Amino acid sequence: MRKKVTIVGAGNVGATTAHWIAAKELADVVLVDVVEGVPQGKALDLQESLPVEGADVRITGSNDYEATADSDIVVITAGLPRKPGMSRDDLLKVNSAIVGSATQSAIKLSPNCILIIVTNPLDAMCEVARQKSGFPRERILGMAGVLDAARFATFIAMELNVSVDNVYGAVLGGHGDQMVPLPRYSTVAGVPITELLDAKTIERIVDRTAKGGGEIVALLKTGSAYYAPARAITEMVDAILRDKHKILPCAVNLNGEYGLRDLFIGVPCKLGAKGLEAVIELKLTQDESAALQKSASAVKELVDALGSLSA
Repeated sequence: MRKKVTIVGAGNVGATTAHWIAAKELADVVLVDVVEGVPQGKALDLQESLPVEGADVRITGSNDYEATADSDIVVITAGLPRKPGMSRDDLLKVNSAIVGSATQSAIKLSPNCILIIVTNPLDAMCEVARQKSGFPRERILGMAGVLDAARFATFIAMELNVSVDNVYGAVLGGHGDQMVPLPRYSTVAGVPITELLDAKTIERIVDRTAKGGGEIVALLKTGSAYYAPARAITEMVDAILRDKHKILPCAVNLNGEYGLRDLFIGVPCKLGAKGLEAVIELKLTQDESAALQKSASAVKELVDALGSLSA
């Protein structure tokens, strides 16, 4: 029996994720969206591409959750992007309602699923999913670190003109400008980039990585990134469904690791069939630790704002 993945939100990120999962034959996919016809149309279009791809999976589109029953993984991408004139609290209020409702609807029919949260502001939305689901931390994961690390690796490979296969980019922290790329742990063929690039170049790459999403928004003008986020989600799905015990950077609810507790923060995680298997603790310098604490403080502000919105 094939595995089953539900994707809530049939926009660019959700639909592209369905494409990647189906093309890799990882699971049957259910696309859920409130807009009538959109998930059904995209699902049918994707289904019709699979004979060419040679991939035997089933893709279903729906406006309700009945078709999602017994999903192994539920990916939540639904939400609104921040619009001109919209405050952070406005975005939090709207998206927390969307993520909260999606979480409750999905887990009624898939009580044993693993949740992967993608909606922004990501770290705070993971907390919403935790509160609404009551799931243990092993089964609530935020997708950001894989994407941020991929952006970091992209810029390193471009700078050194090497294959991306040779590059590993290490990133910690919240998803946004306060993320913490780690040059000491980022390597090219095993060699730290601190031995290959000067400090000024590394600083430029780190800054571009932190602002990577904004750079794409500025270029597109009417949307945000979706190819790389979708592929990053699929990497997490692959690690879980194939029980790879693979180490990937994900947002998880920390329980004392890195000196942090009760916050969703991006850290290296070992993923397998049950979701989070272990948090990998890196030895940080004083400056790196301070940067991570600063990032965590930014996440805490968002979580505290969530509390005030619901008060």
